[in-house]
Amino acid sequence: QVQLVESGGGLVQAGGSLRLSCAASRSIVRYATGWYRQAPGKERELVSAITSSASTNYADSVKGRFTISRDNVKNTVYLQMNSLKPEDTAVYYCHARWLGYDYWGQGTQVTVSS
Repeated sequence: QVQLVESGGGLVQAGGSLRLSCAASRSIVRYATGWYRQAPGKERELVSAITSSASTNYADSVKGRFTISRDNVKNTVYLQMNSLKPEDTAVYYCHARWLGYDYWGQGTQVTVSS
């Protein structure tokens, strides 16, 4: 098992930036990892993912604004969010998967004011 702890959320004005971090309790070098978000009244959606080989993908709504990365030495996954919009407001969850098992963090709130 692996525990995931997110940090870095908060309140920011539209156009601003935040950097989310997801610290894992053990090595995630073999894990596929990513970030999801869930806004009030909406389903959880994939924001971005990065595989163990560092391949990345992004939701169309965040392409060009968000960047995912991972540091396998620090067992941490990051999400750099720039040019934030009010519609980015949501709880952001870190996710990891390995051998068919899914692991989730507790979530961190991101609120973007207009």
